[in-house]
Amino acid sequence: MRRAPRNRTVVGCTLLVIALGAGVTGCSSGGDRLSAEPYDAADRISFSGPSKGKKADPDLPLEVVAEDSDGRITDVTAVDAGGRHVGGELAADGSRWHSTSPLAADAAYTVRVSTEDEDGARGREVLTFTTGKPATKSSGAKSLGVTFGPGTGTYGVGQPLTAELSAPVHDPAQRAVVERGLKVSSTPAVDGAWHWVDDKSLHFRPKEYWPENATVRMRSNLEDIRIGDRLRGGKAEPLTLRTGDRVIAVVDVAAHQMTVHKSGEEIRTIAVTAGKPGFETRNGVKVVLAKERLVRMLSTSIGIAEGSSESYDMPVHFATRVTWSGEYVHAAPWSVGSQGYDNVSHGCVGMSTDDAEWFFDTFHQGDLVEVANSGGTTMEPFGNGFGDWNLTWAQWRAGSALAGDTGAAPAPEEQARLRPRPA
Repeated sequence: MRRAPRNRTVVGCTLLVIALGAGVTGCSSGGDRLSAEPYDAADRISFSGPSKGKKADPDLPLEVVAEDSDGRITDVTAVDAGGRHVGGELAADGSRWHSTSPLAADAAYTVRVSTEDEDGARGREVLTFTTGKPATKSSGAKSLGVTFGPGTGTYGVGQPLTAELSAPVHDPAQRAVVERGLKVSSTPAVDGAWHWVDDKSLHFRPKEYWPENATVRMRSNLEDIRIGDRLRGGKAEPLTLRTGDRVIAVVDVAAHQMTVHKSGEEIRTIAVTAGKPGFETRNGVKVVLAKERLVRMLSTSIGIAEGSSESYDMPVHFATRVTWSGEYVHAAPWSVGSQGYDNVSHGCVGMSTDDAEWFFDTFHQGDLVEVANSGGTTMEPFGNGFGDWNLTWAQWRAGSALAGDTGAAPAPEEQARLRPRPA
């Protein structure tokens, strides 16, 4: 760590006035303190960093204390050579600042301290130091890897982001460290948050759907950061993706109708059929997961025995998947007579082949299907696709480790990647 000499270089106002001549008021009470050059605050503060020539233990917090009883600290910033900022907290009276987030090992840091004396004059000190290996590093420590998803490319405005961890993180405090290190930025900017799906998975979504044609970037600042006694952050590849147009299908099950909107404009109305009693289509918001031009659908995949009056085994065209358990929007030429009038499917949304082909060509991964007025349950948030938007913003924020609670989220249902079910 480098520290400025502790020799004061304060020059009295009287001496300055004599040397510069009458009328100079730079040190008088009527002077402009804000335009004056900041004084050297080296002897006004103490710093907990290492002594000269030594390296800091990254597991120990930083602390800056105001040594002058008539002065105070007004601001402290600490950042490493890679641009990662260290979180900190400044006492209300300006007497002390301490770090609240961990340091990285083998990293160079710069700490900038701003102060103010009893007359309002501003001071400044810049401190530099490097960290070494943690002094209390446990044997067998693991490195926590992070894999961001869904991947590079262009997605619909409903696409949640994902972060998969290489090891489980249970402790709320450790979850907070991890979450602070997972950075998401977008252009245009949005208000968003991470939500812990389970001990190894996080999802990120904005408060509202993503803006159209946005650029979204994800990166991890966790490399070499201490997360727990036996866990430190590892390397992670950043990810950049884009959003496309705002494409949303609204399905009114009771009216047997789908209305498709693009960029806020209604572009098509389609007669549909949805789940009949006992096989009701799920209500709520669903995100397009994938598209299959031809898929074989089997009733046995949803527990219907062969030979039953409800059994089926058939090829289905232009199938747009919205749940992993087999709910699709697809062509259903066998039910054209019911489309627009009755619900006769086993849970999917069916339509004519021409409409299904148009839907298939128009919708892409991350686009949205909103279902209302069905007798079915609401789409589950996790475990069967992306039902993230079916949580209110308050519920979503409650799943963040930085939202003032434990950071724990309800365990998701086990993901069931069943074979598809037909309409």
